[in-house]
Amino acid sequence: MTAACAGRLRHGQMGTTPQMPDQTRRIARALISVSDKTGLEDFARALASAGVDLVSTGGTAAAIAAAGLPVRDVSDLTGFPEMMDGRVKTLHPAVHGGLLAVRSNPEHQAAMLAHGIGAIDLLVVNLYPFEVTVAAGKPYDDCIENIDIGGPAMIRAAAKNHADVAVVVDVADYAAVLADMAAHNGAITLTMRKRLAQKAYARTAAYDAAISNWFAGELGLGAPPIRAFGGLLAEEMRYGENPHQGAALYRTPDARPGVVSARQVQGKQLSYNNINDTNAAYECVAEFDPSEGPACVVLKHANPCGVAQGATLEEAYLAALACDPVSAFGGIIAVNQSLDAAAARRIVEIFTEVIIAPDASPEAQAIISAKKNLRLLLAGSLPDPRAPGLMVATVAGGLLVQSRDNAVMDDMTLKVVTKRAPTAAELADLRFAFRVAKHVKSNAIVYARHLATVGIGAGQMSRVDSSRIAAWKAAEAARNAGLADSLAKGSVVASDAFFPFADGLIAAAEAGATAVIQPGGSMRDDEVIRTADEAGLAMVFTGHRHFRH
Repeated sequence: MTAACAGRLRHGQMGTTPQMPDQTRRIARALISVSDKTGLEDFARALASAGVDLVSTGGTAAAIAAAGLPVRDVSDLTGFPEMMDGRVKTLHPAVHGGLLAVRSNPEHQAAMLAHGIGAIDLLVVNLYPFEVTVAAGKPYDDCIENIDIGGPAMIRAAAKNHADVAVVVDVADYAAVLADMAAHNGAITLTMRKRLAQKAYARTAAYDAAISNWFAGELGLGAPPIRAFGGLLAEEMRYGENPHQGAALYRTPDARPGVVSARQVQGKQLSYNNINDTNAAYECVAEFDPSEGPACVVLKHANPCGVAQGATLEEAYLAALACDPVSAFGGIIAVNQSLDAAAARRIVEIFTEVIIAPDASPEAQAIISAKKNLRLLLAGSLPDPRAPGLMVATVAGGLLVQSRDNAVMDDMTLKVVTKRAPTAAELADLRFAFRVAKHVKSNAIVYARHLATVGIGAGQMSRVDSSRIAAWKAAEAARNAGLADSLAKGSVVASDAFFPFADGLIAAAEAGATAVIQPGGSMRDDEVIRTADEAGLAMVFTGHRHFRH
């Protein structure tokens, strides 16, 4: 045992947590200091009506006083005024002693008496809005000033002493605290205090994680020596990927618009899989700038099964649907512009789980409302595909962390490597197809023609199998449309990574593709280029790989 650990043991304890009965603690004094003043007046009024002595700071005290309620300034406890632009006001023994004193400890009681420290039974704090400040893109100095110091210190002190003190860090808990007090004659139960303490520590952990990650970004540290992550519970889900798995959705400080921040206009609760798939669909459609025209993504099980641009959203949707109408059943629809009535009428013709769009017209919303279980999400805007960010995956014993794949087609310099250069029409389709391939699970092969996918092969162990599956999908789509020739005939093909052998390219040529876009970089690039030349294909290299596992 280290000296530090030994020093923490008291009265012969062996490091075990003592069992505490579900004892109530009467609330006689509350210290309230909040940035978010939502519900403050009603909460403070209810506490005052219960005979609670209210102590507060700065703007919070002014708000309580303005409501006509008796309130004492924290300087009355400390004997010191707020100073240094409010940076120093609660960091004082009169505050922390009142929070940390163990009521059943005679030595603590004697110290409180000797130094005139009054007990604080309830702490109500929500922190300076650091995350909001960063999300708003405020200057460096503004972000620094919104790092709360006194708040987290008080929260941690009160949570540690939850045997005697209740700590509230979320305005959503005001009602529960008042209900607990009402049920126990002005007291709060130990069970409630424990729950509040758990949330308090989680809140300060998430807050510190946001600050440390912001600092890492400011310093350009891709792999800081200690990495912290935190989130706020958005909702508990019925289950995860499968019914025997638990799941919950947490909000992070990332301001990226999408499924988490979207407003759900209608439909039943989103499932774990719905959220995962809707996020994938919206990230994919965000690759297509709305100023360049409408685009639509139809997605199923984390993979696009059809993507298209068109003169209208209706046209884009129908072209995307035509790529794989069988897989589209029960899928996710994402569009890059405000959903209009014409597109909405088409979408509701088949069973769809979720529609996500930046907005939707009243007419479109009315059409969709006839499908009660169809979820409609309005995200307000599209996520920026160039924006930086982190992606996190769990592995046994650790976390895999990487930056987002924010490489975009428009920023890439294409290199023609074959004797024949692509035509203007082929080049437009190649750029389109590579945008889509970025969002298809590896190994990814995408056939496209006239700015619409016509065949997609995803998630295969070999690239040649993905090529063959995509070609088969294109032939099936043609049969479904009553066409004699495969939709892959005259198309272009995109590969998310290089062709390790010429066989995948040969499969594409046999399917009818006329041009190819791929990252390049294989040891056999010369062989693949030679094969493309022999087949009369045009091929360009991007220099960027888009693996997506």
